[in-house]
Amino acid sequence: MNTDMKFFGRKVCFIGAHPDDIELGCGALIAHISKTSEVLCVTLSDNQKNPLLTKVVDELYASMAVLGVAKDHVVVGEFETRRFPYSRQEILEYLIQLKQDFHPDVVFVHTKADLHQDHGTVTEESLRAFRGISVLGFDVLRSSYGFFPNFLVEVTVEDVERKLEALSQYRTYKDKYYFNPEVTRATMIRHGALAERPYAEGFDILRIIGSFDSI
Repeated sequence: MNTDMKFFGRKVCFIGAHPDDIELGCGALIAHISKTSEVLCVTLSDNQKNPLLTKVVDELYASMAVLGVAKDHVVVGEFETRRFPYSRQEILEYLIQLKQDFHPDVVFVHTKADLHQDHGTVTEESLRAFRGISVLGFDVLRSSYGFFPNFLVEVTVEDVERKLEALSQYRTYKDKYYFNPEVTRATMIRHGALAERPYAEGFDILRIIGSFDSI
């Protein structure tokens, strides 16, 4: 008997601080739902003040296209990397406007176990902006500390392969350990093992809003 809890969202919003964050944390899930849900992916910093990262925005769009997210559903902001804590109010107002414009059913942001100052700011302000909406936290390996997934979502082998292909679009980061396909696949295998499934993506619960139905 399949005892999986079913959850869905007609409109699902993924919010990350920098290019690559969303794909690293949620790429397989996005691949899994992009044909059945309206997906909006919002990256708050374009990282363009770093001369070594001039290609990452184009790589972001290419990566999202692999996952099935059209360019008009990918938003890239201009908040300055590593300075998010100084722009809290502006980020909050940006996210409130996003809520009013998109009306998401579910929001995915960085886990609270993330040490990066920009990631933490995104999560804190998202919890303020999206009151009344379920919020789940995704993990970005390079900056997490003590993350353990308590919300596991089964994904297929095809979703896993699309996530790996999406991440391969980031030629800028091809030598980074956290872009190693074996590391990415192993993480989804581990999360799958926790769920007793072949593959899963793991999240932590920041806020779940629902109703119980005994039928």
